[in-house]
Amino acid sequence: MMKNRDNRTDMFLEKLKEDSAEYRNLETGGWGMEEKKAAIRSLMNIRMPGRETQELLQIQDAYLKEELAAKGIVTLSGIPTVDMQYGNRAPFAGKISLWQGDITRLKAGAIVNAANSQMLGCFVPCHKCIDNAIHSAAGMQLRAECGHIMEEKKMRYGRQYEEPVGRAVLTKAYNLPCEYVIHTVGPVVYGGLTDSHRRALRSCYENVLKCCVEHDIRSVAFCCISTGEFHFPNEEAARIAVQAVTDFLEAQGEALERVVFNVFKNCDLEIYRELLVSADA
Repeated sequence: MMKNRDNRTDMFLEKLKEDSAEYRNLETGGWGMEEKKAAIRSLMNIRMPGRETQELLQIQDAYLKEELAAKGIVTLSGIPTVDMQYGNRAPFAGKISLWQGDITRLKAGAIVNAANSQMLGCFVPCHKCIDNAIHSAAGMQLRAECGHIMEEKKMRYGRQYEEPVGRAVLTKAYNLPCEYVIHTVGPVVYGGLTDSHRRALRSCYENVLKCCVEHDIRSVAFCCISTGEFHFPNEEAARIAVQAVTDFLEAQGEALERVVFNVFKNCDLEIYRELLVSADA
């Protein structure tokens, strides 16, 4: 089993090298498996959308499915809601969960990607942002679909078009275990935090939830939008996220079965936990 997995890694790396004019002659023969996997992710990250052959995609899909199986799929049935986990008795506590882990493992209706305004994913090799992680796990098809969406918008609105802050864009999920990815561009905070930043971030959450209702998506997992690379203060971002979700559930709670606040860092876990143990959450 391990030998087959190693063979798929070697095969995919060689195909990616063949596909790259710049790195076609990259010598990887003496590399270990982790170095090869990093090279695969890097070559995927820097690759522009388009020109995906069926052979390349088939090899990629087999590789990514094995990687997902090794990581393990997490289902919503294995994640407690905050009423069970923290004893929260507030309305809709039975629809909200807090989970720390890799969002690309979640089998949900949709996961949320904190995208940039170019909407093509992160091109920095092996960058630690959520945008990079989601595109790397979904496969090259996701960038291709995003590229098609952006090309259509540029034809309509002009070549300088960039995706505005606060909207929600739905795509397929490809090799991810979720059904869809919803991309939203959060506000970037330089200098002091303003009410405009707060409104923009709330719009991200509201429009993602509206997108779920419009497409009959019954469960969604949010990442910590705009924190990290976009510099939105973590505590304020979490307060806005929880308030936006609870307000939406109060208005349209029947439309959604589960909303997951997905965190990766311990500091965000503590912030959300403090908010969600409150009876007012």
